[in-house]
Amino acid sequence: MKLKDNFFYTLREDAKDEDSKSGNLLVRSGMIKKVGAGIYMYMPLGLKVLHKIEAIVREEMNKAGANELLMPSLLPMEVYEASGRKDIFGDSMFKLEDRFKRPYVLGPTHEELFVSAASMMIRSYKDMPFNLYQIGAKYRDEARPRFGLIRVREFFMKDAYSFDRDLQGLDVSYQKMYQAYRTIFDRIGLDYRIVRADTGAMGGLLSEEFQAVTEIGEDTLVLCEHCDYASNIEVSVCVKQEEEREEQKEKELTLTENVKTIEEVANFLKIDKSKLVKTLIYQAKDQLIAVMIRGDREVNLLKIAKYLGIKEEELELASSSSVEEVSKGGIGFVGPIGLSIPIYADQDIKEMRNFVVGANQPNYHFINVNPSDFEATYFDLKNVEEHDACPKCGHPLTFKKGI
Repeated sequence: MKLKDNFFYTLREDAKDEDSKSGNLLVRSGMIKKVGAGIYMYMPLGLKVLHKIEAIVREEMNKAGANELLMPSLLPMEVYEASGRKDIFGDSMFKLEDRFKRPYVLGPTHEELFVSAASMMIRSYKDMPFNLYQIGAKYRDEARPRFGLIRVREFFMKDAYSFDRDLQGLDVSYQKMYQAYRTIFDRIGLDYRIVRADTGAMGGLLSEEFQAVTEIGEDTLVLCEHCDYASNIEVSVCVKQEEEREEQKEKELTLTENVKTIEEVANFLKIDKSKLVKTLIYQAKDQLIAVMIRGDREVNLLKIAKYLGIKEEELELASSSSVEEVSKGGIGFVGPIGLSIPIYADQDIKEMRNFVVGANQPNYHFINVNPSDFEATYFDLKNVEEHDACPKCGHPLTFKKGI
């Protein structure tokens, strides 16, 4: 086709309603046009690019032995009611009714239908393994669509599911997809990292995310430039810090009138924040727990939830009234000594000596506290920080943003 016969145009000015460089360039190059928040039409040039990406994905999936099918986008609500995921998706699903007032949704994902499709063939273990995939539209009512085609309400997804007779077969299928994804992203030319991640609502034994490295990414990637360690910050392992062993002193009750925050207490006592240990009270599903962490570090809620066997959203800071129930000192003066609720402490605290904690009475802290002064369960419960030691090789870690 001659260029003069092509529907092709470019725009001189930046798009006023695009909040990312990539989205702006896609609009200006005539590849896409915005219809509404998170809704785009693919113009002829953009559609050619989309089809080329699809061709690469399809070719590699077929090489890996997967079988392509196509699922409908319009689905009866009962599909998600039967699986118990209606409430999980909640407001992110587009809901509608047909002329007979029967509820339907625009499919946000298709796991339920893949299982239904697989059940048509599986009569015994001899019918497995096999892998089904599709390239089709998904619909999610994003609260804040942004970044051009990055976070939209209608998008195209390649989703694949293997059906295996045992865990050994699952490992084989997993490695086939792992290699297929690497080849796809290498062919497309993406700057990506493969990071260990939380299994989330999907569950399972392992989750690895292929993350595109970009400044507008919402995920924090923890990387080591000296080895192949790569992790999402939520599940990144923290190396236990070894400290010089001071000679233990006897704890002392010290007046700290009108100072509550870590910074205020550190300034008042003229010590570094790393010598303070903050004790936080959390509502963990149906019980109150205390969490201890060094004053200069932050708690990782996901690690605690995993340890307790609950969901992350079931863990939140306790109300001030609940804090006062377990500690007469109230917020700002809570400490582990004398608490009657379970205490969970970061592993670093087990190695600390002569640190400061709240005294569970207003305007007082204990100084020269040691792990022998209270009982706690110790494990890695803090967020990793940039320049912490790599858990694999010991070199400093670096952070990058990713999608």
